[in-house]
This record gives sequence, C-alpha cells and structure tokens, in this order.
Amino acid sequence: MIELVSAERCINCDLCVQVCPTNVFDAVPGDNPVIARQHDCQTCFMCEAYCPVDALYVAPFAERTVNVSEHELERDALLGSYRRAIGWSPGARAAPDQSFRLLRGG
Repeated sequence: MIELVSAERCINCDLCVQVCPTNVFDAVPGDNPVIARQHDCQTCFMCEAYCPVDALYVAPFAERTVNVSEHELERDALLGSYRRAIGWSPGARAAPDQSFRLLRGG
C-alpha cells in the first residue's frame, strides 16, 4: 500500500496522480500530491515505478498500512527500490524482472 510521498524529493510532476489506476492521489496546484484515498491502493507499484525522483514508497502489503520513516527508507535504500528492481532507474540496462526479491528481502 502507498505509504509515503516525500516532501523533500517530490518535484510536483503529478505522474503518480496520472498513472494510479485507482485514483489514490489528489493533485495539489503548486504543491506535492497527497495520498487522499490510501485504502484504495491496490499495491500495483505503478506510482513508484513512474516517479522520476524516487519520492514514493509503496509497502508490499496490500491489506494493511505500515508506519514508515523517510529517514529509514533512505538509509535502507528503499526509496526507488522498485524502479531499480524492474530496471527503470536512470542508466539501467534492460534486465529480467527481479521485483520478487523485494518481498523476500533481497
């Protein structure tokens, strides 16, 4: 489930708002989008995959929310981890999908 929009990283591009298939986010003119309907999140990771600055964190639990700390997510390199796992990070070469490793812890 979507847990974080980083105020420090977000560039207000609203790609997350555009790609979310369940309309979880609300765009805020001149500011970061907000998670408006968190429990509608289907944990599809589309928002995290499309975020160009790794400002979003989707926890791999579709049925429950979890408390997250942006500092801990950064420390543990979890911001942008889904994009890296699927090879969508800047400069990444096409590679087999390794996203299943996120659920197994590496």
